[in-house]
Amino acid sequence: MNVRTREKVPTIAELTARFPITDELKRQVMRDRSELRNILSGKDDRFIVIVGPCSAWPSPAVLSYAGQLASLEKILSDRLKIVMRVYTQKPRTTTGWTGPAIQPDPFTHPDMAVGLRHVRSLMSEVVSLGLAISDEALFPHVTRGTLDLLSWVAIGARSTEDQERRIFASALDLPVGMKNPTSGSIGIGVNSIIAAQHRHAMVMDGLQIETNGNEHAHLVLRGGETGPNYSRAHIEQAATLLNRSSITNPAIIVDASHDNCRDRGKKDPHRMIDVVKSVLGTRKENVSHNWVKGIMLESFLQTGNQCIDGKRIEEVDMTGLSITDPCLGWQETETLLRYIHTHC
Repeated sequence: MNVRTREKVPTIAELTARFPITDELKRQVMRDRSELRNILSGKDDRFIVIVGPCSAWPSPAVLSYAGQLASLEKILSDRLKIVMRVYTQKPRTTTGWTGPAIQPDPFTHPDMAVGLRHVRSLMSEVVSLGLAISDEALFPHVTRGTLDLLSWVAIGARSTEDQERRIFASALDLPVGMKNPTSGSIGIGVNSIIAAQHRHAMVMDGLQIETNGNEHAHLVLRGGETGPNYSRAHIEQAATLLNRSSITNPAIIVDASHDNCRDRGKKDPHRMIDVVKSVLGTRKENVSHNWVKGIMLESFLQTGNQCIDGKRIEEVDMTGLSITDPCLGWQETETLLRYIHTHC
């Protein structure tokens, strides 16, 4: 094969042994997963909000954000189920930084041995604050190293048509959001849910296994090349396709970021506010639109983002300004979460 061996990375067993979680935190994660399942299946009428940095870097700023979110979550938990984005794996359209799990220091070479230990430690700290957390399952081996800490997982727009990711989702025993692809096709997004909810055969750790299917795999609308797809018409189209496909626990989460918040071709984080208000308005128009169970937001301590290409680390703002997609700042986020709490 056309590869070079760099170093040995820790196994799943080595990672979990080095950074174990307490029985109390295990129960917390199981409870968070159960609550999310109940919301997706209609047994709990709260609204899911998956919110946090586009990418979980740098750690001090991520932990500062987590502390503020944990305090607000306690106030809003009667109507909202808040899940923090601790996204450590970043897909790229072509090339670029693939997240702290692969390259924990964006200014040096990739080091997955360090990265895998780093992200497990970071996630453990966030969970210990009482928050449910999420990540994108870009690299299944990486996700398995933190799986016991996660309450929600995304299969991203560039992965949702990939058979391995669909089967991986089928093997998971926690809610998985299947995004529509970058084309914007809602039909392909629904196909990915059908695949994830069914049984499959796969190879894992040198064994042939059979997945049980994930009945809480659900659709995430994130827009696409043809434009946004959060409108009433798009939600009705998605609901029709889910119903026609006999999906178990049909549910939709709207990603207010990505191609749903583009303005003249550029991502505008403030458009996320408009997306949220539109989606909540659609839900109120007709009870059938209650298939929309939640919203996703990209948010950090500061508004916007920064480019680090060609910069030294001392030239980068380390106080919670995204180095990937633009985010809402904390004050805007708190105001928006309180608005959702009042209007959901």
